[in-house]
Amino acid sequence: MSPEAIGFVMIAIMLLAIFVGFPISFTLIFLGLVFGAWGFGPKLVVYLMTLQFNNVMLEQTLAAVPLFIFMGILMEQAGLMERLFRAVQLVLSSTRGALYIAVLFVSTIFAAATGIVGASVTILGIMAAKTMNRSGYDVKLAAGTITAGGTLGILIPPSIMLVVMGPVLEVPVTDLFAAAIVPGILLACLYTAYSLIRCGLNPALGPPLPEDERPETSGSMWLEFVAAIVVPVALFIGMTMAVHTFVASVIPGEGLLSRLLGLAAYLAAYAALAHAMITAHRWLEANRPGGFYVSEVWTEFYLGLVPPALLVAFALGSILLGWATPTEGAACGAFGALLMTLGYGKMTPARFQEALVKTLEISVLILFLVAASNFFGAVFSRLGTPTMLTNALLSFDLSQIEVLIIVMALIFILGWPLEWVPIVLIIVPILIPLLDKMGINLTWFGILVAVNLQTAWLSPPVALSAYFLKGVVPDWDLKDIYLGMMQFMVIQLIGLALIMLFPQIVLWLPGYMYGE
Repeated sequence: MSPEAIGFVMIAIMLLAIFVGFPISFTLIFLGLVFGAWGFGPKLVVYLMTLQFNNVMLEQTLAAVPLFIFMGILMEQAGLMERLFRAVQLVLSSTRGALYIAVLFVSTIFAAATGIVGASVTILGIMAAKTMNRSGYDVKLAAGTITAGGTLGILIPPSIMLVVMGPVLEVPVTDLFAAAIVPGILLACLYTAYSLIRCGLNPALGPPLPEDERPETSGSMWLEFVAAIVVPVALFIGMTMAVHTFVASVIPGEGLLSRLLGLAAYLAAYAALAHAMITAHRWLEANRPGGFYVSEVWTEFYLGLVPPALLVAFALGSILLGWATPTEGAACGAFGALLMTLGYGKMTPARFQEALVKTLEISVLILFLVAASNFFGAVFSRLGTPTMLTNALLSFDLSQIEVLIIVMALIFILGWPLEWVPIVLIIVPILIPLLDKMGINLTWFGILVAVNLQTAWLSPPVALSAYFLKGVVPDWDLKDIYLGMMQFMVIQLIGLALIMLFPQIVLWLPGYMYGE
């Protein structure tokens, strides 16, 4: 049997073993050793395994994985999301579908704090399900918003999957982070628009909160929104641009001192802005011109939003701006999350130990699988099967879009029984020679894969998000959860099609930031 044919047999047995339920990591190592020894000799395959495991252990970017996981677990323990959800719910209390908007807004913020889908769906279900039931919300649409919002953690940086995918594609993780921001916001907006349109057509799907649950306000929530959100955001953006111009012109250089001075300038400007906003709020509260004031609910909103947003902004912003590597940014984020949890009084020795143990479990699972998959992929490539597949597909004279449609369909189907780790680490490396030959931008392809795998979390028959939600909301029927998820799966497929047809949705921000 030719080496290429041996590679096909190896892939077939690998898929069969995973479907049966064998441990993925040990299965990959065993199959790599057996078929490598068969295809090109036992001595060479042992050397190859040693080399691949050593390369993975020396990959500095992967050190960010446990740090981001630790950061996400601590953010979960701090309980900030519950506070933010309650504040958004009260701000929009008189709006139809307010809880759908609250779930999707909070899930977008939480996605930037943790890339763990199971944790996101579980927390969103605990926070929102009881309130949605009490308010008479539609179970299917409610389940769809919770599960779809929870899957945003796969895509929105700092995503664990993008950290792992960067070395696989040989694309800088910073490029993938920048490329994922606009698609993540696009999908969140599509979810929100769909929910509001459904509520507009059928108000019974998401009625406003009862009068007795609404907060005391000045009577003009739109004016309060302008005063509490629009004006501060505009001032924040203007202040950021002004400080950026000042730092670039007055503090040149790339050294440590220049970076520290630049950071000090930003912190001083933001501290002055925060002081001015607090002073203005107190003046409005004391004088109430024309009876107008900013409700206390906006204070709760900021107390729930600002701490996690600042933490993510500094961790992710330092990476995107080139001030820190992904590993350094993750370390800063993890340390900041630890301080935040201590500051909110949520940290106890037992919880700290629990966070460390969870981080260890998830990190070992991912990183050992990374090493095993690297070895398996190296054996598969050495057998020559990827080259043969590439040449075969190129002989059909397909266009880029046609090749991408075939590849995305394959990944979508594999996403039903498999999690993202084996797909990213086993299937994607097989496709890289074909992508290179076709001239397909790997940053664009990486985000397409991320959105596709996000869709797989919502597609039956497996759809793990459904079981996470069912576990915390047992009174919701699994059939209704599935029907709700499938609505948003269609929206994700529409988002995937838009990204495929308009690559600049992905490539504009990295090009703008890095000039590529």
